[in-house]
Amino acid sequence: MIKVNVNKKDNQIDSIVLSGHAMYDDYGKDIVCASVSSIVITTVNAIIRINNDAIEYRQDDDLVITIKLHDKVTDLLIENMLELLTELEKQYKKNIKINI
Repeated sequence: MIKVNVNKKDNQIDSIVLSGHAMYDDYGKDIVCASVSSIVITTVNAIIRINNDAIEYRQDDDLVITIKLHDKVTDLLIENMLELLTELEKQYKKNIKINI
């Protein structure tokens, strides 16, 4: 199962940690993992293109996204990402869990 943990500080999203594997299908054929990857990578790339200093990310076993600058665009893109992941969670409850 993919776990998405949203951490807040002062009522704003401080970081997002993604871990695990959806286990929907074999590696390389898993549509849930592919969807999560597409949603997250597109969001991270968009934020970085607009303001390289707005977020930090690192990937080892987990993907950790840290929001360093809250502005209208960054917050909107992060919110949109979480809404898309929530829609995915509704369809694939056994494969993705979002903890806000």
